[in-house]
Amino acid sequence: MDQIVPSSDLMNELLLGMRLRGMQYRRIHASDSFGFAFKAKPGCAYFHFLAAGTAHLLSEDGAIQTLSAGNAVFLPHGSGHKIFSDPKAVVLDIDHCDVMPLSETVSAVKTGLNNTSHTIFFSGCMEFDLGGLQGLVPLMPELMMIDATSQRYVELMPILTAMEKEACAGRVGDAGILARLADVVMAVIVRGWVECGCGNSSAFVTALREPRLSRAILALHRQPGHDWTVAELAAESGLSRSVFAKRFQETIGVAPLRYAGELRMRIARTWLAYDRMSIERVAERLGYASQAAFSRAYKRITGTSPGHSRREQTT
Repeated sequence: MDQIVPSSDLMNELLLGMRLRGMQYRRIHASDSFGFAFKAKPGCAYFHFLAAGTAHLLSEDGAIQTLSAGNAVFLPHGSGHKIFSDPKAVVLDIDHCDVMPLSETVSAVKTGLNNTSHTIFFSGCMEFDLGGLQGLVPLMPELMMIDATSQRYVELMPILTAMEKEACAGRVGDAGILARLADVVMAVIVRGWVECGCGNSSAFVTALREPRLSRAILALHRQPGHDWTVAELAAESGLSRSVFAKRFQETIGVAPLRYAGELRMRIARTWLAYDRMSIERVAERLGYASQAAFSRAYKRITGTSPGHSRREQTT
């Protein structure tokens, strides 16, 4: 697919807002015959990197991908899948396999009775959050295959190798180092997907290619607490009010002010659930005159209360 040239500022905003949380890693050493099942985990993402050997990945739709050393796979929707040596291999639930803890966030899984490992891969599961641009996630495919040895992803191999070494070393602070390396890996993968056209997800591709629309979207993301009007957003785009409103609706699929309201609530949920801000502080930062006004808007758009979102990460 031809590479597109996205708005640099909007792309930076997307990547800066990306967060990975609750990461758990497995270093898997497999014998000549192996199989692992990874159950579906909505709201999370899976990432696998094959360091040595070969394997096959069976996705929920029945498609089989062949993996070789240097290949990485990203499943942004946390879809269920299996990784195995061959179709006849016994498949084990990865969550029920015997593990050896290497640190708080890293564990080792080994199959076979001897010390020979024919296949080695590094596996991670984490919450995948694009912040204000979380609406982009549903546009992503179920599975992204990445060849870390290719020119498009030339920067990935050293980072993936560093992650593998960090996971194996068991040194103090490895969770923090792995989290930062994972941030970079995911940012590179998302950028590559956008550059390749977002799988023809026309709304976002058009917004990235269209400098006028991208300026308005960028303004919304940079100042979510401003009480935007359609006229102000049109001015940001350098278009008349009517032309801007029509083009935004046709391209993004929702009216500008609805997009602005949903954006505020996605940001509010992140601040409440993960940054542990008070409801009062969130309401103030997002420009609401009172906590009550914010709570009403939050429940109208998300279907739940701000208090529920604050509690959902502690239960």
